[in-house]
Amino acid sequence: MDSEIYKQQFNTEDTPGWQAIDDQLEKIYGDTEPRHYGPLCGLHYLAGGTDPIDGASIYYSSHQTFHRHIISYGMSELYYNEEKAGEEFSKWGFEFTFRLAPFKDDQNDPIWAIQVMNNLARYVFSSGKWFEENHFIPANGPIRLNTDTQITGFVFALDPELGKIKTPHGEVSFLQLVGITDAEVEHLKKNPTVGAVNELVESLKKDNPLLITDLIRK
Repeated sequence: MDSEIYKQQFNTEDTPGWQAIDDQLEKIYGDTEPRHYGPLCGLHYLAGGTDPIDGASIYYSSHQTFHRHIISYGMSELYYNEEKAGEEFSKWGFEFTFRLAPFKDDQNDPIWAIQVMNNLARYVFSSGKWFEENHFIPANGPIRLNTDTQITGFVFALDPELGKIKTPHGEVSFLQLVGITDAEVEHLKKNPTVGAVNELVESLKKDNPLLITDLIRK
């Protein structure tokens, strides 16, 4: 899509990138309304806020087994921007997703998981380095702070349901954070290659096709 077609199709009040994300989610969840959270600090990043993510939606999913499916908004180009029309990738080229099994200490929505996304987003915005499939991140402790869990790191995989989309601003991959155990973290530290991460992801998929993170997994 070139800039002229873009200007014919959208106006400055439109949010083409945001709508593209919503359209993909509608294919999975229909007209189900998610629980949506704006910037947790209360102020948009471009206005001086500390949270790079513009918001996150949480769906209650019964696919495979009940879990919360969290999707970020803000790592891709969300708003009208004719200068970004038809790019190869939309801003950083991805949005975060995370699937979390119920956990006893999460009485309400797991806001901590959105904070994890914000922390990773800060790294991207400050370093200029982005994440891709089969990247590996040791968390140097429990991914949920002050929690007795052996999940102490993440690998990235393409979200099994959302995949990749083409938006008016370019391609967006839905990169899913997948929690891994301390033993798996140590294994990847010895061989932190794309091939080793992919092998682990494929192994996890055998019993867990949607790659749902369960904080009680050993």
